Amino acid sequence: MRLVTTVFALVLLAGAQASAPDPVRPDPETPRPIDALDTVFLEEMTWMEVRDALRAGKDTIIVPTGGMEQNGPYLAAGKHNYILRATTEAIARKLGNALVAPIVPFVPEGDIDPPTEHMRYPTTISLTEETYEHLLKEICASFRTHGFAHIVLIGDSGGNQKGMKAVADELNAAWKGGKTRVHFIREYYDYPEVSRWLAQQGIKEMPEGLHDDFAITAQMMVVDPTTVRAKQRIAAGRFRINGIDLAPEANTIAWGRKIVDHRANATVAAIRKAVGQSEK
Repeated sequence: MRLVTTVFALVLLAGAQASAPDPVRPDPETPRPIDALDTVFLEEMTWMEVRDALRAGKDTIIVPTGGMEQNGPYLAAGKHNYILRATTEAIARKLGNALVAPIVPFVPEGDIDPPTEHMRYPTTISLTEETYEHLLKEICASFRTHGFAHIVLIGDSGGNQKGMKAVADELNAAWKGGKTRVHFIREYYDYPEVSRWLAQQGIKEMPEGLHDDFAITAQMMVVDPTTVRAKQRIAAGRFRINGIDLAPEANTIAWGRKIVDHRANATVAAIRKAVGQSEK
C-alpha cells in the first residue's frame, strides 16, 4: 500500500512539473510587461522587444562586419567596429524598419602562420575566408528563422567584401522562392567617394603613409575620442592627420557626424534600391 501511494505521489509531482511555467523557455507569446527601450541594436533589446518590433514591421536586419587589426600608432584596433557603431545606428534610424545585429569583429586579416598582412602586428585577429563565410551564413540563417525578410550585409573594411557577396549569392540561391533575401550592399564601403566629397568641401589630405585618415578619425571620435588617443596626441603635439589639424575636438566630431550622415544616406539609398529590386 505504501508503494502504491509513493508511485501515485510521484506521478502527481511529474504532472505538476510538466504543467508548471518554464522560466528558461517561457511561452513565446508571453505579453511584454514593460515599455520597450528606444534602440535599434539587437544586443540591447529583450527577446520580447525584438518579437514585437518584427510584428510592427521592422523586417530588416543589418549585419555589420568590422575587424581587429593594426591601424597605425594612434587608433584603437577595433577601428572599424567603433565606426560601425555610429554608421549602423544612423542607417537603421533612417530606414525606419531596421534593427542592427551585433557587429562581427572577426574577419579575414591575413594568414595566421606564418603571419601575413595585418597579422604581422599585435592586436590583429584573423579568420580564414572559409570560417568567415560559415560564420556569416549561420548568422543569416538565424535571422531567417526569426522571420526577418531582409538581411543586409555591410562591411567597413576591404577584406570583408568578397565573403559577404559570396554568402549573399549562395543563400539567395538556396532560399529562392522564400520570404527572406540577403542583400550585400557594396555602396557602404566607398572611402574614395568620401575623400572626394570631403575635398569638395575643403578637406584635402596629404597621406602620411599611416593606416589612418581624417574620415576614419572623425567618425571614431563621434563614438569615443579616446579611441584615437586625442588627449595623448594633444600632449605630444601630434593631434593631426594627413596635414589636417584635429583641434578643436568639437570641430572634428562635428565633421565626423557629417561623414556618418553622408555614408548613411548613400547606404540607405542602396538598400532601398536592392530591396525594391528583390520584391519585383
